[in-house]
Amino acid sequence: MIEAACWSHSRRKLFDIAKLTKAPIAVERAINGRTSTERIAVRQQQSKPLILHLEKYLRGQQLSLSAKSDTSDSGGHRPAAIYTLIETTKLNDVDPQAWLADVLARLPDHPAKRLDELLPWHWKASRLATAPAQAA
Repeated sequence: MIEAACWSHSRRKLFDIAKLTKAPIAVERAINGRTSTERIAVRQQQSKPLILHLEKYLRGQQLSLSAKSDTSDSGGHRPAAIYTLIETTKLNDVDPQAWLADVLARLPDHPAKRLDELLPWHWKASRLATAPAQAA
């Protein structure tokens, strides 16, 4: 699993803008159909300076926010919780993708009083306990 975080949302919006306006800085259009090595090289040459400039701009904007503003902090709470769960699966030798897929599928019908059963260490133990029964 690779964290994309806000980049996935940003990229989608930037792609929509580029598609509607035929933006001149839309690098992806120019490299469509090239090999992955060529695309990486062009992105490093053309996109990286733009991203570094965007980062500098956004950090400057962040400084103008009030310290009491929720804009800087609230967006990080949910991802932090998810990342904690993902790392917990890894520490418990559980495949994060398998755990997440199973838990998300079961969660709507799972009793709230028994949510602890879905934590990675309990999940793994229940899978191990049912493995011999499933194999028979």
